[in-house]
Amino acid sequence: MTMDGKTVLITGSTDGVGRYVAVKLAQAGAKVLIHGRDTARAQTLVADIKRVSGREPVFYQADLSSLAEVRELAEFVLADHDRLDVFVSNAGIGSLNEGPARQTSKDGHELRFAVNYLAGFLLAHMLLPRLKASAPARIVNVASLGQHPIDFDDVMIVRNYSGGRAYSQSKLSQIMFTIDLAEQLQGSGVTVNSLHPATYMNTTMVRASGTTPMSTVEQGGDAILHLVHGEDVAGQSGLFFNGMNQARANPQAYDAEARRRLRALSLKLTGIS
Repeated sequence: MTMDGKTVLITGSTDGVGRYVAVKLAQAGAKVLIHGRDTARAQTLVADIKRVSGREPVFYQADLSSLAEVRELAEFVLADHDRLDVFVSNAGIGSLNEGPARQTSKDGHELRFAVNYLAGFLLAHMLLPRLKASAPARIVNVASLGQHPIDFDDVMIVRNYSGGRAYSQSKLSQIMFTIDLAEQLQGSGVTVNSLHPATYMNTTMVRASGTTPMSTVEQGGDAILHLVHGEDVAGQSGLFFNGMNQARANPQAYDAEARRRLRALSLKLTGIS
């Protein structure tokens, strides 16, 4: 996919790998819609993108722990732009961001499930009509190799909570959604794939966990860009990648009944009819 003239929304793009992807796509000629919570960081990114590409991105501020703000974000994007060619669901929080204790979103859901998964689920559904109208279009869900099966009797992990389990469950949920949505979108011209960009990139999320970085933001960013505009993945959908290579996810991702249960719960929690 040639990016010149394309419109791309990247959540969580004022820092880390999302920031790298936003700059690269702007340099390639895309109209970049950036998202984050921190206005100061966004202003710095806007200035950097203008300096290196001559293009001014559009910034949207939203807290993805609030489904109301997620809806507002989608509504603003739809109102402001006649087309949307790519949606990169990148925003997320790690296993230890803001401490090891169990936390809840503004809607009362387990925080990592809400931010890493439910927000992207709701955004994708709200943006789908615009993506379909702009086809061929792509959705890229930034997931992880860290994947924990969902216990449908305790999805919000009220019992035996750990940040690592919560994070890994949210990432498997993204992959299950990717496979499920790909089946729904067959023949629409919209593809959706997920990936583990790179292991322990040098990002705020990784540093907050106390882990020593093992790979660079550039490595992870290039893997995301591959799914955004790589010719070799054009028309391919419902796949999971480890970096640049197609891989297998946790077995639960390929369980149709588990995906059905996750979809039903997600539709209920987000209020999508």
